Amino acid sequence: MRYRDYVTESARSVTKSRLDRILDSAADLLVRWGYQRVTVEDVAKQAGIGKGTVYLHFRTKESLFLAVLLRVQQAVGAGMVERMRADPRHALPSRMISAVYRALAEDPVTHRIYFGDADTLGRLAHEAAETLGELSARRDAVMTEHLALLRESGLLRTELDPAAARYVLSAVSTGFFLTDSMALPAAPADLEVRARLLEHSLAAALETGGAPSRQLADRVAARYQSLIDHLDNEWRHRVR
Repeated sequence: MRYRDYVTESARSVTKSRLDRILDSAADLLVRWGYQRVTVEDVAKQAGIGKGTVYLHFRTKESLFLAVLLRVQQAVGAGMVERMRADPRHALPSRMISAVYRALAEDPVTHRIYFGDADTLGRLAHEAAETLGELSARRDAVMTEHLALLRESGLLRTELDPAAARYVLSAVSTGFFLTDSMALPAAPADLEVRARLLEHSLAAALETGGAPSRQLADRVAARYQSLIDHLDNEWRHRVR
C-alpha cells in the first residue's frame, strides 16, 4: 500500500471511529435522559470530543438523532431478513411483525422513541419528511409485493383483496404499538404475551395456516434486503 493510500485509509478509520462514538453517545443519552434534555454539547462531552466536531458531521440535533434512529432501524430490519432466511415461517406476516415488535420493544433506543416518546418521533419526522416519506413508500411497496407473493402461494385468505389485507396488517400492528405507548391498565405486562397476541391476531385475520417454502421465503427476504440496504445508505448519507 502506498503511503498516501495508507494515510487516507487511516483517516477514514479515525472518522468512522469518531462517528460511532458520536452515535453511540447520542443513543445512550437519548435512552437515559430523553430527547428534550439532551443537547449536542452533552453528546460531544459523552463522546470525548468538541461540540464543533459533532457539527462537522451533523448540522442539527435533529439530524443527529435521525441518524441514530435510522441506524437502529437498519439493524432491526437486518435481523428480520436473517430470521426469514433461517426459518421460512418468518415470511408469514404474523411471525414477521411479532418478531419486529419484540425487537423494537427490546432495543433501548427504539423502545424510547416508539413506546415512550411520541414527541421525539414527531420531531424527527419533521426533520426528514422527504426521507421518511420515501422510506415509507418503499416499505409499503415491498409489503405489497410480499403479500402478493403469499397470496399467490395460497397462504393468505382470499376473502380480503390485497389492499384490504395491507390495511388490516397496518391497522392491527399500529394498534399494538399505540396501545403500548398509552400504557393501558388492561395491557399484559409481559412483552412475550403481547407479542404472541399480536401474532395470533394477524394469523387469524390474514393467514390460511400454511407454511412458506424455502424458495418463497428467500424471495420475500430479497425484497426486504433491498429496503434494508436503502436504510443503511440513507443514515450514512445523512453524515457530512
